[in-house]
Amino acid sequence: MVDFETVRALRSTGPVCDACLGRPFADRSFGLTNEERGKGLRVALALADDEPYESVDPAECWVCEGLCNQYDTYAELVAEQLSDVDFETYQVGTRVPPLVEENDRLLREDAGLDPDAGELFKSEFNREVGKRVGRLTGAEVDFGRPDVLALLNVDAADREPSSHAVEVQINPAFVYGRYRKLERDIPQTEWPCRECGGSGVQLGDDGEEPCDHCGGSGYLYEMSVEQYVAPHVLAAMDGDEALFHGAGREDVDALMLGPGRPFVVEVKRPRRRSPDVAALEERVNDEAGGAVEVEGLRLATHEMVERVKELDASKTYRATVEFDEPVTEAALADAVADLDGATIRQHTPHRVDHRRAKLDRERTVYDIDATLEDERHATVEVHGEGGLYIKELVSSDEGRTEPSLAGLLGVGAVVTALDVLDVRGEDEPFDDPAYLR
Repeated sequence: MVDFETVRALRSTGPVCDACLGRPFADRSFGLTNEERGKGLRVALALADDEPYESVDPAECWVCEGLCNQYDTYAELVAEQLSDVDFETYQVGTRVPPLVEENDRLLREDAGLDPDAGELFKSEFNREVGKRVGRLTGAEVDFGRPDVLALLNVDAADREPSSHAVEVQINPAFVYGRYRKLERDIPQTEWPCRECGGSGVQLGDDGEEPCDHCGGSGYLYEMSVEQYVAPHVLAAMDGDEALFHGAGREDVDALMLGPGRPFVVEVKRPRRRSPDVAALEERVNDEAGGAVEVEGLRLATHEMVERVKELDASKTYRATVEFDEPVTEAALADAVADLDGATIRQHTPHRVDHRRAKLDRERTVYDIDATLEDERHATVEVHGEGGLYIKELVSSDEGRTEPSLAGLLGVGAVVTALDVLDVRGEDEPFDDPAYLR
């Protein structure tokens, strides 16, 4: 039943357009816009009071100050701003002038209503502009994590808003895959020179001169997996910046073989979100010239970044080992049997203690096998818990790792070559379809 007394009270506050009149009743009926709801209330009241129906132009409305006339204008501005952006989902947000927000509440208070009754102006403006953006662009609204967010800087005094009234936020896009590193001495990510801080120059007797440590390049290594992969993804998505996230990292001098190591490239402000990933994969591999390969490139969700960075993973390694003294097959077999399934205590290795906290860690050897090539050389394959230091498992790192292959054999041992054969989630796969698009 229509509450005529409340409608009269709202109307008596001053000129109120249909949308502003209907908004306080938004929670009492469904399937109508506030403008339709307000018009219906105004018509019903006119019939009840035997008065002529008279509408109010939003331009004369003391509540919205004409803003309810500008849904189409703001939607067109949003569509124009996004005309060169590839997106499937969107969301609209609004910065409402404080005076209009205050008017919206005063309207209700002056009529004896709860100041939050029905729907507030900001919500209506978001929805009405958003519906029009969807019709203009063919995209779907997403209130979770949309591809793009349009923020409207609404100004009641601006009767002809222009592009400055819309801020467009383009959320990152993500490409997931696995990489193989087929040459040694390639880091996973860029490695700036620590001597010159990546500048490539140092101070000499005659002023600035090329850094001796890096030869003036600014990097300790000429190329990285990141440099082989990320620029191609960035170009394919026409973005502003690309960030490379790997599921852990192998040593610079280790190969990454087998199915490869999972990674995600995150592209900031992409203008294209759906590149041809098969063509992209082919381009990366052709340009890398055999140093690095990628496979299984897929578009991914933003959750995949944290999954790749945080998901517990086990690794399988193949190590080429050299002994200081001759070793027998029986002695090697006994040592391997002691390590199979063992819990290993490792203090932070010497080689990384300048960048890692000095801690004792315990990691498990899930499976280990060794083949003696000759009395001074062996090939060892280890499947271990994530974080297990393989070089130290072999060498003992001056007793920092216990037990170790060297300690059990009673001879010095060192890894001369290391290959990573597999990286897999401990309890679940990295490439869960729920995180791929």
